[in-house]
Amino acid sequence: MRSTAEARRAVLLDRAVAVFARNGYHATPVTAVAAAAGISEAYALRLFTNKLGLFTAAVETCYDRILETLETAAATAPDPDPDKVLQHLGDAYANLIADKNLLMLQVHAQSVSDVPEIKATVRAGYKRLVAFLRQAGADDGQIQLFIAYGQLCHLIVTAGLDDVDDSWARALTAGMTHVSHHDEAR
Repeated sequence: MRSTAEARRAVLLDRAVAVFARNGYHATPVTAVAAAAGISEAYALRLFTNKLGLFTAAVETCYDRILETLETAAATAPDPDPDKVLQHLGDAYANLIADKNLLMLQVHAQSVSDVPEIKATVRAGYKRLVAFLRQAGADDGQIQLFIAYGQLCHLIVTAGLDDVDDSWARALTAGMTHVSHHDEAR
């Protein structure tokens, strides 16, 4: 059985993903994350030392969720062909980012990658993702394309391009399928 501190840490990280997703790193005080988790700021800081530690742990949690989702999808892929597996993984990722919190946290993390610890966390997340994709049978060209399509998904969802009925938007969204996202935090 997990200790109270471990359980509180898990709840705090879950809420940190949602709260940081709304306002990003710089505009989110630890008090807001702690309040969302139902704990004091002092206790949150005992668990994570400072806001930077809490933010990078939330970003790591985001990558954990991505990898868990992709691992499950790889295990259930109907066809072992690497291109088909990657398509199945892409569909699973599109379903995952229907939780807009995960999507927005990734966007916010990339936007503050000038902070060395955040840059290191983002790089570590992508390193894990690339290693997983290689293990799933993808070559470097397929991996690059998979990541590029993921970033295009981010743009389509964050800018609401599915809702734009104009040729320039259709050029970006053609062939891309996205699940309706949840605008409200859990």
